[in-house]
Amino acid sequence: MIILGLTGSIGMGKSTTAEMFLALGVPVHGSDETVHKLYSGKAAPLVEAAFPGTVSGGVVDREKLAKAVLADAAALKRLEAIVHPLVREEENRFLDSHRKAGAPLVVLDIPLLFETAGNERVDKIVVVTAPPEVQRARVLNRPGMSEDKFAAILAKQVPDAQKRQHADFIIDTSAGMDAARREVEKIISGFAS
Repeated sequence: MIILGLTGSIGMGKSTTAEMFLALGVPVHGSDETVHKLYSGKAAPLVEAAFPGTVSGGVVDREKLAKAVLADAAALKRLEAIVHPLVREEENRFLDSHRKAGAPLVVLDIPLLFETAGNERVDKIVVVTAPPEVQRARVLNRPGMSEDKFAAILAKQVPDAQKRQHADFIIDTSAGMDAARREVEKIISGFAS
């Protein structure tokens, strides 16, 4: 089974690209979706214990948590120490299940692939990219996003140019959905042959 790592900086179109792989029949494990589920389950009490007041009704309040960790490197490390092992558990369950089912290709959608050494757990890497002005417009268009928040997030991510240097495949999402889908199809068919 080939494990394809899918990554890209914020606003580059990674989630949309992951949906394209899924729509074409490739199983996808999304780290963000896993974190979302964990925040309303197994991780919630652990996060509340580490960051009191960030959980309400048994669900992590992402805005409160962001305020508690975004500008504090030590706090962010504490959060990662809680969440990353839980995400890895779910990822391993996904891989085991698809390996047993005989899947020829799976995708691990990992936003922080390089930042968390996820590149060591995959066979090939797909990086989604877009010009900086397209990225900026997409991100600042999101609800609750500000210049400061965008800058803080970017500062914690490996630069796009560096990610592209380590990619086996690059998909430029600024060329439109059809062009991106053709690139995804080309990647999948390359593994089928």
